[in-house]
Order: sequence, then structure tokens, then C-alpha cells
Amino acid sequence: MTKLHFQSASELARRIRDRDITSRELLEHFLARVDALNPALNAVVVQDRERARAAADAADAALARGDAVGPLHGVPMTVKESYDLAGTPTTWGIPELRGNLATTDALAVQRLKAAGAVVFGKTNVPFRLADFQSYNAIHGTTHNPWRHGATPGGSSGGAAAALAAGLTGLEIGSDIGGSIRNPSHYCGVFGLKPTWNLLPMRGHALGGVLTPTDISVIGPLARSAHDLETVLRLLSVPDEIEARGLKVDLPALVEPSAGLRVALWRDDPLCPVSAAVQARADAVARSLAGQGARVDDQARPTFDAAHGHAVFQGLLHAAMSARMPDAEFAQAVAQADALPAADQGPAAQLLRAQTMRARDWQRLNEARTKIRWAWHRFFEQFDVLIAPVMSTTAFAQDERPFGERSILVDGQRLPYFSQIFWAGLAGVAQLPSVVVPAGLADDGLPVGLQLIGPAYGDLRMVQLAQRLEALGFRFVPPPGL
Repeated sequence: MTKLHFQSASELARRIRDRDITSRELLEHFLARVDALNPALNAVVVQDRERARAAADAADAALARGDAVGPLHGVPMTVKESYDLAGTPTTWGIPELRGNLATTDALAVQRLKAAGAVVFGKTNVPFRLADFQSYNAIHGTTHNPWRHGATPGGSSGGAAAALAAGLTGLEIGSDIGGSIRNPSHYCGVFGLKPTWNLLPMRGHALGGVLTPTDISVIGPLARSAHDLETVLRLLSVPDEIEARGLKVDLPALVEPSAGLRVALWRDDPLCPVSAAVQARADAVARSLAGQGARVDDQARPTFDAAHGHAVFQGLLHAAMSARMPDAEFAQAVAQADALPAADQGPAAQLLRAQTMRARDWQRLNEARTKIRWAWHRFFEQFDVLIAPVMSTTAFAQDERPFGERSILVDGQRLPYFSQIFWAGLAGVAQLPSVVVPAGLADDGLPVGLQLIGPAYGDLRMVQLAQRLEALGFRFVPPPGL
């Protein structure tokens, strides 16, 4: 039988409803795990134990009274540090924001609590949520529970590490350049990057900003694809303004697996993928083919991959520039204005993207819209695209300046941020992507694969992940934990 701390949130909620365990007992179990394992992992960086205990006791009292309960009733969970959780700091790893105490919960946190979840802490992130690792000057470095000294991913690295180590029942993260997906891959858990703006982000922004950031989304990480569906249904309710006239009705996956049309994009010259990761992609594809699905490893949408990647990078850097302090942005503007027209190097392109004019952004957005239509036509012919998340399994923690870092892929040394290509496939076109644990590589570390679907195909991708979970592509606890 699966150990209590490695069970899914859905199973934990069932056990509480069936009176196998109380919410308070389960909370204390997870807190004991945090006490024992978190000093070495440093995944949970903020704790709110007393309020969580009061919430757990209230959950148990409600159950004793026979009150109606939600799908997460009594389940202890943590949230990414970047979410507002009333009474706790929201810093995004920025030292100057150490004292930035949230006065209210983020909307997503409110909804999870309303469904019965007991939030007892927050998990670590990188500075400004901008790395494939999770470390900062406030909370230090988070380690991968599969291998100390390896990255757990970023920016939702603390979330994935806490789940994989059995420190929490459920997590929610955020993703603009793979920040749900690469931690899920590196730590061997499930994750959902939803269709852009499907899950309202209010309360996941610094300075009280209410406008959703381009490309950026929030979404769950979990030890089971069934938990992804639970959270998707809870959070995919329009916010108050949109709710006046909109409601969400996501299509389900009703076709038998034998009728599925599967595309496989396992490697690309723009971002080479290790043989070990490609092998796990082939294993997932073979499993679906064994169920009768038609698999095509040559099918691609009708846009040039290099063009799509360039559009993604431009829009990504423009979106993230909003997080820059005014003085830093002014300096970037001055540097961009001083660039020679002939300078088209990576640093120059970054500066121009960070400081582009609205007219230039509109042109990039038009290019993105054409890419979205190309994906739309592609998904008229295919139900899902299977793709890598990152080029390799979890790499050794590297906290040098970005310009000094690289990634080694089967002996070939590549630029550190080249890996963002795979995140950009779904990111630029605002598509849903579910990460499924695809087994272990030869180095003993987990590999996750993306299931990318059409816009608003979130539920279908989650339910396909459930089918793969039933076929054996499931969460496996790290050895020794």
C-alpha cells in the first residue's frame, strides 16, 4: 500500500471523509515530515502551522456535524511562495520584499480553501521566478529529493520538491517559461500548465497588479493526474468581472484510446534532447500505440520552429520586463537605444525585447496569432502532441551568473536557456500542457513528458494523463524517502 504521505490528494480526502484519519492527524503527519526532511531539502520556506491546525480542527468538526464538504476537505497543502497567503510574506525571492506581508489570500488560494484544503505553508522560488533552479538570498537553495545537489527545477521548484518528498498533499505553481513543467519533469510529479487566462491569476502578482501577464498562467502540481482534474475544475471559474457573462465548459476525453491521433516531437536541432529523455518519449508513444492509437513522429504544425521560438522569446522577455524595477528598466532602455543597428547578438536581442515599443509588440502578437491558428489546424488532425519538457534529467545546481552557465546534452555543451524552446511550444500559443511522469532515465532520475493539446483542451489532456497513469506512467517516490 502507498505510504500515507505519498498518496494523492484525492485519496487523502477520501480517507478523511471515510473517517480513516482526521485532518488534524494528517496535518501533523505532514508537519513531522517537514521537520525531518525539509532541513536538507529546503522546499517549504514559510510555515503557518497554528492557523493550519485551527483550519484542520474546523474541518474535523464540520465533518462530525455532517456538514457538506468539498473535494479537498481537510487535505493539507502548500502553495508557491509567489501566491498571496494572508499574514505571510510574498517576495518572489527579492530581498527588498522581505517585509511584504499579504493582507488577503490569492483568489486561487481562496477557492482551494473553500473546497476544504488546509494551507500550512509556502514553497521556494528563484529570484523573480526566473530560473530553472529555485534559490534566492532570502530562503537559500532548494534541492531535488531524487539527488541532493541537483536542481528541483524552477520557478515552482520548491512545490515539486515538496510533493516528491511527501511533505505536502498538493501544490499550485505558476508558469511563464516552463515553471510548472520543468519542476514536474525534474522531480517526477504531474503538472498542468493551462490555457492562458483559463485559471484567474488575481493574487499572484506583485504590487497589487490585476492585469494578467502575457503567457503567464497558474496551475496545479500533484502526485496524481486525478488531482490535476480536481484543481482544474475548482479554479477554472471566471473571475467576478467575466463571470457576469461567461462560464467554462471544457470538453472531456470521450474517445477510446484506440481512436486517438498522437503526434510525437521528440527532438529538434534548435534544442537537442538527450537520448535518455527521447527514450522515455518513445516509451509513452509506444504505450499509446499499444492501446491502438495512431502515432506519427513526423507531424508538425505549419510554422517554422525557429520563427515560433523567436516570437516566443520576444513576447516572453517583453512580459517579464514588467517585473523590472523602474531604475533597472530605465537603464535597459538607455542601453537598447545605444545599440548599433547591426548588433543582432543574444544580449542585444534581449535588450530590444525587454524595451520594445507597443507597435513592435503588436506585430509580434500578430505573428503569435498566426502561430495559434497553425496549431488550431494541427489539432484538427491530431488529438495530442507529445514533447520533452527539458533536454536532460535534473542537472547539478549551478548558481553562477547566467552568462557563465551551460547545459551538457550527451556530450554537447549548449547555452543554458536554449532549453526554453520546449516550454515555448505551448507557451507562445497559449496552449495547455500536462506533464506526465514517464519513468526513470539510466541515471536513476525521473523524466516527464508534455501532453500538449488545443486551446481549452485542458481537461482532455488531464484525462489522457489519467489513462497513462493507469498504464504505469505514475508518480514514484524517490528512494530512501
